[in-house]
Amino acid sequence: MRLRALLETDALGLRLLGGDEELDRSVRGVMTTDLRDPSRYLTGGELVLTGLAWHRDAKDSEPFVRILSGAGVAGLAAGEAELGAIPDDLVEACRHHRLPLFAVHETVAFATITEHVVRQVSGERAGDLAAVVDRHRRLMTSGPTGGGPEVVLDLLGSDLDLHAWVLSPTGRQIAGAGAPLSGPVGAELAGLHLAAVRSGRRAPHRATVDGVTYSLFPIRNHGRGAVPASRDVRESVLSDWLLAVEADAGDWPAARLDLLQGVTQLIAVERDRRDAARTVRRRLAQEVLELVQAGAAPAEIAARLRVAAPVLLPGLGSAPHWQVVVARVEWDEADAPGGSGSGIAGGPVAQALLEEILVDPAVTGPDSADRIAVAHTGDEAIALVPLPALGDVRPEADGTAAGEGAELPAQDPALHADALLAAVRAPLSAGLADDGRLTLGVSASVHSPDGLRGALEEARHARRVAAARPGRVCAAGHHELASHVLLLPFVPDDVRRAFTARLLDPLRDYDRRHRAELIPTLEAFLDCDGSWTRCAARLHLHVNTLRYRVGRIEQLTGRDLSRLEDKLDFFLALRMS
Repeated sequence: MRLRALLETDALGLRLLGGDEELDRSVRGVMTTDLRDPSRYLTGGELVLTGLAWHRDAKDSEPFVRILSGAGVAGLAAGEAELGAIPDDLVEACRHHRLPLFAVHETVAFATITEHVVRQVSGERAGDLAAVVDRHRRLMTSGPTGGGPEVVLDLLGSDLDLHAWVLSPTGRQIAGAGAPLSGPVGAELAGLHLAAVRSGRRAPHRATVDGVTYSLFPIRNHGRGAVPASRDVRESVLSDWLLAVEADAGDWPAARLDLLQGVTQLIAVERDRRDAARTVRRRLAQEVLELVQAGAAPAEIAARLRVAAPVLLPGLGSAPHWQVVVARVEWDEADAPGGSGSGIAGGPVAQALLEEILVDPAVTGPDSADRIAVAHTGDEAIALVPLPALGDVRPEADGTAAGEGAELPAQDPALHADALLAAVRAPLSAGLADDGRLTLGVSASVHSPDGLRGALEEARHARRVAAARPGRVCAAGHHELASHVLLLPFVPDDVRRAFTARLLDPLRDYDRRHRAELIPTLEAFLDCDGSWTRCAARLHLHVNTLRYRVGRIEQLTGRDLSRLEDKLDFFLALRMS
C-alpha cells in the first residue's frame, strides 16, 4: 500500500506535516518504537509509529530521523498525546531527510493504525501470492516438472510469513519450508486432523500443540476424484495428506482462505504425480502376487522378480531376502451407510495406508519409498518388502562398492510388527475412530522366491492373530505363530470365561475382602519361574510371607504351584483374563 492511501483514510485521522512529494512510497509493514536507535529492528519499508518518549530536547531529532532514513523506512507517524504538538525540530529534520511525517491525533490509538496497515499489506501480499501460485499451478500441470510443494511453501513463508508443512495421514513430514516439525508434533497434528474429519467438522481445523496454534487444511487426492458429500469419508480419510499452517485461520478473510485452498489443490497435483510413480511398482507386485497365489513354479516367480529387479531392488543387488506384510482395514457394518460395510472398498484403503507405513525411513530405511511394492486383492493389501541380505556390499551413488569389502552393519534388517505401528498407532486410531480397525501381519524373511507362498500364508495367519486382539490398530509377527499367543485368541469366549472364572474368581473375591493381593503375587511368582527368593525380592516381601500367600492361593483353588500342569493353567488363565 502507499502512504497516500493512509492519508486519505479518514478513520486514521492522520495529518501530513511534511513530505508531500514522497507520498507514493510503498508501505510493507509497521513498527512502533520509542527507542533512540531502533535500527536493529528495521528492515525497510515500515511506517514507524512513535510516542516521542525518546525526545528530550531539540538535538535528539536529527540523529533519530537520520537513523530512520538510512534504514529506508517509508514514513514516520508521531503521536500528539505525549507532547501535545509535534516539535518543530522534528519537522525540520524530516524535511531535511525527505522523510514523510504525520501527526497522529491523541484520540487515535497506534493499534488502530497498525491493524489497518497489516490488514491492507497482508491482503495485497495475498493477491500477489495468489497470482504466483496460479502461475505455478499452470507450470506444474502443463509439464512433467514443477518444483514440488516446497516451492509453494517457500512462497507462503516469504510473502505471507506463514510457516507450513505437508504431512501424511500418519504425521510424516512430506514437505516443509524452514525448520522441520518434530515427529511427535506431526503425529499429534495428524491425529487431531483425522479426528476432526471423522467428526464432520468443517475445515480448516484448529489445533494447539505444545502451546502453538496450527490450522489444518485437507489435501484431497485428485487421482481418486473429489469426494462428493454423499460418499463415505472413510474411503479417503486414511490416505489424504494435510497442510499444517502455523497460524490461527479463524479470523482470516475469505480471500486468504481461498488462497490456502488453492495451495492445497496445487499440492494435490504433486500428490497425484507421486502416486503415478508408484503405478509400475504396484503392477509388478500384483503380477508377482498372482503367480504366488496361483501356485506357479518357483522358477517362474524368480524370472518375474528378475524382470522387476531394476524397479524393486535399486541398490540391493539381485538376490535380496523378502518379507511379506498383509494389512486389512475393516469398518463396523452397522455404522456404514445403509447399514452395510460392504460398500467401502477396503483393499485400496489398506493399500494406500500400508504404503504410507512402509515408506517411513525410520522403519524400512532410507530410500524405501523406491522399493516398496504393495498390491491389493479383495479387502487385503499385500506388500513385498525386499531386504538387504546380511553382508551384502553397500553400493555408492555411482554404483561402485563403498570401499574394498565394505558391508552392511551386521544387524537383522527384517521388519518387526511392533515397530511398524509404534509411531503411527495414535493418529491412525483417531482416523479409525470407534468404527474401524487396522490389522497387520508380518512374515519371517525368506531367502528365495520358493518361500514367498509360505511367507504370504504366514503373514495372513499372523494378521488373523492380530485381528483376534482388542484395539483399533493391531499387528502380529511370525514369531507369535509358534507360541501360546497363537492359540489363545481363537479360544471361544464362553470357554475363556469359564476357564478363568474357575481358577481366578476365588482369588479375586479373597482380594476384594481382605486386600491380600493374591493375584499380583501369583503373576510375580510365575514371572519368576517359581523362584521364592527372586519373587520375594521383586515384591519386597519376606520369603515366609510369600510362602503364606502362595499357600493361600493353593488352598482357595485346590491347585499345587509346584506342579508344572497347575503352573501352566494359572499362566494361561492370567493371559486370557
